[in-house]
Amino acid sequence: MLPKRFKISTTSLAVVTVLMSPLLLAAEPKESEEIERVTVWSTTINASSMYLKEEAIASKQADHISDLLRSIPGVDVGGAHSLNQRITIRSMDDKDLDISIDGAQQNNYMYHHMGNLQIHADILKSVDIDVGNNSVINGGLGGSVRFETKQARDLLQNDEQFGGRVQVGAGDNSGQNYSATAYGLLNDSIDFLGYYNFVKRDNYEVGGGVITDSTGEKIDGTDGTVRGLKGELDDALIKFGWEPSDNQRVQLSYEKYQDEGNYSYRPDMGLATDIAITESLLVPLLWPTQFTRDTLALNYELSVDSTLLKAAAYSNTSELWRDETGYADNPSFAGWAAIVTGEAKNQGINLLGESGLTALWEHELTYGFDYVKHDTDYSAQYSASTDESAESANNMALFIQNKITFNDYVSLTPGLRYDKYSIDSKVVDNDFNNTAWALELAVQPTNDLLFSLSATELFKGPEIGEVFVGAGLFDTSNEDIKAETGTNYELAFAYQFNAFGDDSVSLGATVFKTEINDYIYDYASAPATSGSSYWKDNIGDMEIEGFETYINYLNGGFSGSVTFSSAESELQAFEQYSDLNGARLDRQQGDTISATVGYLFEEIGLSFNWELLHAGDVDAGLDLDGASLDNSKQRYTVHNINARWDIQAIEGLSIIAGVDNLFDEYYASQSSRTGVSFHPRFGELYLQDFEPGRNIKATVSYQF
Repeated sequence: MLPKRFKISTTSLAVVTVLMSPLLLAAEPKESEEIERVTVWSTTINASSMYLKEEAIASKQADHISDLLRSIPGVDVGGAHSLNQRITIRSMDDKDLDISIDGAQQNNYMYHHMGNLQIHADILKSVDIDVGNNSVINGGLGGSVRFETKQARDLLQNDEQFGGRVQVGAGDNSGQNYSATAYGLLNDSIDFLGYYNFVKRDNYEVGGGVITDSTGEKIDGTDGTVRGLKGELDDALIKFGWEPSDNQRVQLSYEKYQDEGNYSYRPDMGLATDIAITESLLVPLLWPTQFTRDTLALNYELSVDSTLLKAAAYSNTSELWRDETGYADNPSFAGWAAIVTGEAKNQGINLLGESGLTALWEHELTYGFDYVKHDTDYSAQYSASTDESAESANNMALFIQNKITFNDYVSLTPGLRYDKYSIDSKVVDNDFNNTAWALELAVQPTNDLLFSLSATELFKGPEIGEVFVGAGLFDTSNEDIKAETGTNYELAFAYQFNAFGDDSVSLGATVFKTEINDYIYDYASAPATSGSSYWKDNIGDMEIEGFETYINYLNGGFSGSVTFSSAESELQAFEQYSDLNGARLDRQQGDTISATVGYLFEEIGLSFNWELLHAGDVDAGLDLDGASLDNSKQRYTVHNINARWDIQAIEGLSIIAGVDNLFDEYYASQSSRTGVSFHPRFGELYLQDFEPGRNIKATVSYQF
């Protein structure tokens, strides 16, 4: 650890956004790093490009993961549908990220029209985000996102044995949600938590109340409300913890997540596209759909002297089911009518250890292993036949890094990771082995200034096929496909000072360059001899460059912050794919600015918060898998406001009110489907997946 010279205030600021660099946090004593026990129902978010105090998130009344994460520089969440929560980091989508819930890996490529993460924000205790892969501990090309759900001991206060919480929330442009939680201690060593959340989601109205086509004209038959969103979500969690001693914890948890409704066939595309395809095929606009996720996790923690060990074993099963018998409405497509099911199962075990020792210099060792097995199954039951397919892959990783602190000013962190990846798919049946290195140099010339320079090698083997369209059944073999490798380079600094005595100013920036060699594209033009129009192949080397910056100010009950981030990508294509040379990633965003201002009246438990998010234009240009006629992306600016009142006369009672999209902006996230494409049968398709318009929200909760 770097010398313990930074002194950063950890004063609780209810409903106030506070951004701090993780570099500063890393330089703080461990005693001051500990997050205070949760006294409000909230989510702590830590990101390598910023830091949010837990109480800031309590006021967001998050209906979608995007409500939590879009203000983090370098991060976006595409999609407005509940089935389409697609996290992107530096323009790389969720397939290139390492995502877990309570240690259980969530990565699966279920369906290209939806995201690969399904979770409701209400149950989250914390979200830890690595914006970019800068450590051998993580396996994603673009970074990692680790979700942790709440547990009883964090919620109990003082000498309480049992507690509970009930909550009711509603939005005039989103729906309603109801949740109930019970938690407590069965004895001194055993605790429990039971949680249930029900969300009744409505179709929402877009900003301005008019759905237009690419020319700005109102689409016939629409009334400003997006169809195919209305549904119900049930999320239940039960968790038991056992602490046989002060330095050990065993935890067993089971979560059942279910999202169902009559949904659009393509949840990531706008209503204009759905209508065009439906009218052309003469089939239903909405389709009975159900997504379920079952996660069983066993976690263990042990702390002995200067060593901390964390282990997890888990099974995570996701299933997407859809009744597609509606194709029989048109006799020309009756042969497509089927009940379609896709299942993706991740099973794994991992261990993470941290140990400190002194041998000439101070050493902080981080080490462990991670094993995960992916199995996918596809079934389409037609009236006279059944299509079935299955694929599998597994990865075993060993890693170690050592942070060596030489003196009060300099530390060096070398790291080593070994991956053994095996895949048995229709595309490739092979093993891929890789050894990756990482190195970070940190220099702290003064008490308040810190610099960091790092390089981390990357690795990712070819993925198994998209589950819901066949689990590889219709893929083309490519036994020569290679694993993706590369390097992520980062230069960062953090600085803090007091401008006017008791206030606090912190600022920082990260500049990065990510190189991905042998980049895999799922829709590369296939050789004529393959009999297919496209296949998965290595098409060239992808380069992503950009930066994230922030500045924060705290003074008494006032807080303010501004962040600015940018990422641009470009492909250096191989000769056989020269038509793709210079292409960018489809999920690339324009330059993004976020700002927050908040004020806390601590004596009466009242706080106010304002948030702005602005994304700049993205000009039309060659990209991978983007819109074919016009792939430019429009700028947008969104304002959100909220207030929270913790009523002191009735302990545990809180009221939150707010307005999302205050000025009713008509916009789509730039990480969502956007632009105009042409289809030979359907004609021009306006893909824009518009976000909700103004949404007035209120939540009442009582924690006892």
